Amino acid sequence: MAKRDKKQRTDTEVEAELNGNNGENDDSRSKKKLRKKNKRKEIPTVSMAVPASIIDNVPTLELATRLAGQIARAATIFRINEVIVFDNKGNPDNGSVLDNLDDESGAAFLMRILQYLETPQYLRKALFPMHNSLRFVGLLPPLDAPHHLRKHEWGPYREGVTVKERDSNSGATLVDVGLVKSVIVDQIFEPGRRVTVAMGTDRNLDSDLPRQVVSSSKPSEEGAYWGYQVRYAHNLSSVFKDCAYKGGYDFIVGTSEHGVVIKSSDLELPSFRHLLIAFGGLSGLEESIEEDDNLKNMQAHDTEHIFNLYLNTCPNQGSRTIRTEEAIFISLQYFQEPINRVLQG
Repeated sequence: MAKRDKKQRTDTEVEAELNGNNGENDDSRSKKKLRKKNKRKEIPTVSMAVPASIIDNVPTLELATRLAGQIARAATIFRINEVIVFDNKGNPDNGSVLDNLDDESGAAFLMRILQYLETPQYLRKALFPMHNSLRFVGLLPPLDAPHHLRKHEWGPYREGVTVKERDSNSGATLVDVGLVKSVIVDQIFEPGRRVTVAMGTDRNLDSDLPRQVVSSSKPSEEGAYWGYQVRYAHNLSSVFKDCAYKGGYDFIVGTSEHGVVIKSSDLELPSFRHLLIAFGGLSGLEESIEEDDNLKNMQAHDTEHIFNLYLNTCPNQGSRTIRTEEAIFISLQYFQEPINRVLQG
């Protein structure tokens, strides 16, 4: 969770430093900032909420790691912008595989793996200290997301981490962006911060031409998928209440075998700014509702007061149960066509 908070603060601080004093008074700068904010196109986002209890019910650390890797792969493949890990009742009778693992909860473990995999490989050593939870991450397939650029690849943006060396005379900072040499950016940052760097068109790394640090949302504003953010919620209602987006989620979908059945081709989603798709654990979203003090008085048939839509995305299932990691892949594929119709319309 600390990594998530650090990344959020980084974006805020970068925005503040990029809007520094250029000889204008406070009122003039405030008006310019407001005009710039109003002009910025708001990018629609898709979030998914996943219960932490799915980790508590896995018998070994290796299998728990593989499960977390499946969720990370699904989020990346289907261009999910935010993954919320929420706590719910999920204590198995025979104990959790994490009981003796540095007292780390299922939620903390799942978040750590999700954040680790979302981070480009060349930044992981600098941003993630050694931890027992990461013991089996080497077995997982890479996400191969657009921001996971290789050493020989050049892109308009690269993720980087600020390093200790600083060019104090020019007010610049060296940033490791995964190339053969670090690049110079024209701002001063403390070491060990993850930043997004606009690389420009000059590919000469020996050049003294500084690059620019931009908001991490900048690549997304230009149409690129730039990974997912990870957020923690202590229960299901906190998933909705503590939304990181201004105005909250404007359309919320719950997935359950008790939901209504609609063909993907017939599903008409409204135009949205921030869409949320919620998944349940071993006993479904209904258990998460019952265990939430803010929602427990609601019965299964009252889900319309919690969700805008309550769907069964895999009717006529042949197995008694569909595991959460399976439901995520099935459902995100189900929503692809309806979401694309909204985004393209």
